[in-house]
Amino acid sequence: MDILLPDWLTSRIQFVRDEIFEDPVVDNWFLVQSWFPVTSIVVAYLVFVKLVGPRMMKNRQPYEIKHIILVYNLIQTLYNAYMASHVLYPGVLDTVINNSCTPVVRSPEAPLWDVFCKCSYMYYISKLIDLCDTVFFVLRKKQSHVTFLHVYHHSMMVMTTWAFVRYFKGEQATFVGFLNCIVHVVMYSYYFLAALGPSVQKYLWWKKYLTKFQLVQFVLFG
Repeated sequence: MDILLPDWLTSRIQFVRDEIFEDPVVDNWFLVQSWFPVTSIVVAYLVFVKLVGPRMMKNRQPYEIKHIILVYNLIQTLYNAYMASHVLYPGVLDTVINNSCTPVVRSPEAPLWDVFCKCSYMYYISKLIDLCDTVFFVLRKKQSHVTFLHVYHHSMMVMTTWAFVRYFKGEQATFVGFLNCIVHVVMYSYYFLAALGPSVQKYLWWKKYLTKFQLVQFVLFG
């Protein structure tokens, strides 16, 4: 005998079934298909920055990786600027503002669907790249910078952005992502310029505003 379920329960079961097992948009995306790869990366990150890395560096001199970090900061600046530039795509800003607190229209035919999916995925990848920040601290023997808050922030950003891309991609939270990209453009630009040496550092008087900029972001959207 068939069991008839209430419509509301049927719709929720279908939602879970579609989200967890059948999502043709994300099933083929690298590092999105399953929770296992991204969780493994985060666990490996935690083990290295808190255990393996400090022990490895205990009797070693700090690695001289200035040029690697320069390239890294430049790439981060350009990558975040590219992501932020999508807000200028026709219709994106209006859609984000008008639909950020409404149910997501999960359909490949929805307006700007491809743009939001692309931005969400790129943002997720950027959070994986951000893990290198901590790795560089360890290799340069700046373990005091590897605080609980720093490690927690980077780890949780990876996991939450994965969950967003896997289950909730669309207009939701993309405005926060755009703002975060702008903050990162300013931040990594500063890091890049500061790494060029004293001749450039004297012009970085705006450093004090960088922290305030970050705090405003956390207060508004944290």
